[in-house]
Amino acid sequence: MSGPSKKVVDVAFKASKAVDWDGMAKLLVSDEARKEFATLRRAFNEVNAQLGTKFSQEPEPINWEYYRKGIGSRLVDMYKQAYESIEIPKFEDKTTPEYKPKFDQLLVDLKEAEQQSLKESERLDKEIADVQELKKKISTMTAEEYFEKHPELKKKFDDEIRNDYWGY
Repeated sequence: MSGPSKKVVDVAFKASKAVDWDGMAKLLVSDEARKEFATLRRAFNEVNAQLGTKFSQEPEPINWEYYRKGIGSRLVDMYKQAYESIEIPKFEDKTTPEYKPKFDQLLVDLKEAEQQSLKESERLDKEIADVQELKKKISTMTAEEYFEKHPELKKKFDDEIRNDYWGY
């Protein structure tokens, strides 16, 4: 095996090793998502199997002598000459250079979004902990204790009382 077909198989093999199917499966929550994920995984494996078999094998060499005996030397030599003159053009990737910068920028944006998400997650975890603590203490908490934790509410209520606004 050589040339472009070997490269395709190598890339497909590396890609299949790089995919963390079990890790992704753990993130799915709905049955429909699991079903779609299983379909995607099956299709991915089928494509990899095809790449591994169909395109990784060198074609069997043509037995020209066999055809010379049955058809005739002159016609077989003409076909052999035509066959050997065929040049398969080498694939030139013109698309990757165009999209690589965009993809790299998306990766940078993804990392930034991940960092923002982690910060937001930490903030929400802290807020949840505060609410759970407040829930435990609410039955025995005084207004002064509550306003110590929420001075903006105390200021708002004081302003409403000062302005003689009682909500009706």
